[in-house]
Amino acid sequence: MTYHFSKVVDMPFEDAVSATTEALKEHGFGVLTEIDVKATLKKKLDVEYRPYRILGACNPKMAHQALQAEDKIGTMLPCNVIVQQREDGKVEVSAVDPVASMQAIDNPKLADVARQVQGMLRQVIDDLGSRE
Repeated sequence: MTYHFSKVVDMPFEDAVSATTEALKEHGFGVLTEIDVKATLKKKLDVEYRPYRILGACNPKMAHQALQAEDKIGTMLPCNVIVQQREDGKVEVSAVDPVASMQAIDNPKLADVARQVQGMLRQVIDDLGSRE
């Protein structure tokens, strides 16, 4: 099983970040954190890296359900979505597959929540194609 789902989008990097943030919002997610990997690597290690942004996405209702099912699930929250400029210059958006990431946890209630969030994140990625 793969641990993410991805799509190459035909838009500039910053536009892809904005479109992804908007698609997340439309599906009930907020972006709690945004990590600019390129800037961080430059600042901390003086290393050049391609544009790469990590968006920490959270759907409050689903996070609450997950926390009620499993109190330590916060170690896996929020759901990460990345926007990266690939080596070939194309921009790719990827979202974690919560079903894959939570396979190690034997909790049927949590599995149900993970499946719901999986569907929501897949829709976010799918919607990006209609924004091109």
